[in-house]
Amino acid sequence: MAAKPIASPIPVAMYPTLSVFTLAIGLVTTAFFFIYEATSSRKNRSLGVELTTAAVASVFLGFGSLFLLLASGVYV
Repeated sequence: MAAKPIASPIPVAMYPTLSVFTLAIGLVTTAFFFIYEATSSRKNRSLGVELTTAAVASVFLGFGSLFLLLASGVYV
C-alpha cells in the first residue's frame, strides 16, 4: 500500500487571490479599529467591540500573510 502525498485543500492557483482579499479585509478592519479608537471618547468605548474588531483583523491579517508567503513560494 503506497502512501498518499499530502495535498492542499485549497488549489495553489487560489493563493494570490486569497492573500489579496484576506489582507484587504484585515486592513479595512484595522482601519475601522483605529478610527473607532480615535473618534470615540473614553466613556463611550466598548471593550467587546474593541476585542471583536481586533480579533477579526488579526485573523484576516494572519491568514493573508500566510497565503502571501505561500503564493510567493515560501512554504511554511
